[in-house]
Amino acid sequence: MPEPGSSGQSAAGAGDAPKPADAPRSAEPGKTVAPGPSIQEDVFYEGGPAWGDLVTNLLFGLTLIGIPFAVGAIVRALWLRFRITSRRVTVSGGWLGRDRSQVVYSQIKEVRSVARGLGFWGDMVLVLNDGAKLEMRAMPRYREVESYIRERISTRSAGGKGPAPSGFGSVKAA
Repeated sequence: MPEPGSSGQSAAGAGDAPKPADAPRSAEPGKTVAPGPSIQEDVFYEGGPAWGDLVTNLLFGLTLIGIPFAVGAIVRALWLRFRITSRRVTVSGGWLGRDRSQVVYSQIKEVRSVARGLGFWGDMVLVLNDGAKLEMRAMPRYREVESYIRERISTRSAGGKGPAPSGFGSVKAA
């Protein structure tokens, strides 16, 4: 007669399946932890476009010519989101916020910006190494964000080709 517990079943029950070795482990009950090392990202800015852009365009929308601009500002206010961290720049936008672009600082060649709304917000363009451009419209605190991104670019670039030009109309000396 077999002894109790020698049938190969554990005390937890016969229906329990063994967990694979690469399954996420949990430090606390009910909380899962992703496998692999944790990457720390410090968030510098996270939010939507400037409210002044929406208000200004809604005022212009009272005229017939300003209606398309007002609609664009409403769509931006609803679905455009920026997230600037110590590791990357993420822009979520498009219809219902479904489009998402992420750029790490090593991919950015230069930053261009122009003031809007008497300098309270601005538009920024990140020019990437492959020539592609990531546009960020109605960026609040754009001067602080621009200097933060430039600082990250200069610390990430090993060779350092000198200071990056500022503004849309700047010309590099040959």
